[in-house]
Amino acid sequence: MFPPIEAYRQGMLEVDAIHTLYWEECGNPDGQAVLFLHGGPGGGTSPTHRRFFDPAHYRIVLFDQRGAGKSTPLGEYRHNTTALLIEDIERIREMLGIEQWLVFGGSWGSTLALAYGEEHPVRCLGFVLRGIFLCTKAEVDWFVNGMNHFYPEVHQRFAEAVPHSERGNLLQAYVKRLFDEEPAIYKEAARNWSRYEGSCLFLEPQAQAIEDFESDEVSLGIGRLEAHYMLNAAFMDEDQLVKNIHKIRHLPAVIVQGRYDVICPPVSAYRLHQAWSGSKLHMISDAGHAAMEPGIAKELVRATEQFKLYRKFL
Repeated sequence: MFPPIEAYRQGMLEVDAIHTLYWEECGNPDGQAVLFLHGGPGGGTSPTHRRFFDPAHYRIVLFDQRGAGKSTPLGEYRHNTTALLIEDIERIREMLGIEQWLVFGGSWGSTLALAYGEEHPVRCLGFVLRGIFLCTKAEVDWFVNGMNHFYPEVHQRFAEAVPHSERGNLLQAYVKRLFDEEPAIYKEAARNWSRYEGSCLFLEPQAQAIEDFESDEVSLGIGRLEAHYMLNAAFMDEDQLVKNIHKIRHLPAVIVQGRYDVICPPVSAYRLHQAWSGSKLHMISDAGHAAMEPGIAKELVRATEQFKLYRKFL
């Protein structure tokens, strides 16, 4: 990855009566524009995310989506839909005077990147996608229930945080608590949800990642917004992103996927690759889900370097 850098411009953008978004630019102000879309939903950006791009070449744009990171209010699920996030992206693009950009997204960021691209293909130069999540019913069920097959002790702790009588529908049980008006109730539910995900991120679980995911600063956005979007199927039709892939099939794309990604299993990346003729799929043999798995990070940087040099992926 490239050395750490600081943003040369940042600000807060009010997008409606509830939400104000944090955004930043770094790298080369006159360079090739690239948009970074974080995961979650609700995960937020970090300074590390700037380091996937050559700052001498790229004009790097990052922002925290509604309810995430430094955007306010944290964890706010009202007025928070995929369509509104797409509108926010366009608002940021127009504010910055950018005509087209490379779109880079991982996990939920890959979902949003595809949804944005299919809505505004003319604004996209290409896609760098990691840890594919298409938000189908099968993927949501896998996240809530299926990870039990690989992390039974983690899933047991996740399930035992709600009464036994409600464990037949864990998503609904958590929604009930995450959207409760009492802070003590929704904060505890958010920590339990976020810990569950953080414990399964890496091929070899990282204690620091789990601790970070348990913090209020991370868990409130992750817990509330992931449950909100999963409950509502990301406000899309079933398998919409694959069905509409023809809208962006002409654009270059690379898909980077951890072979042992338990959160977003490789079958979704493979389905997307098969539907997207011309896309490149790189299955990382010694990686889980996280962008900071060494093999995944290396392949993502290789992808941005290839686009810098060739405007395509090899």
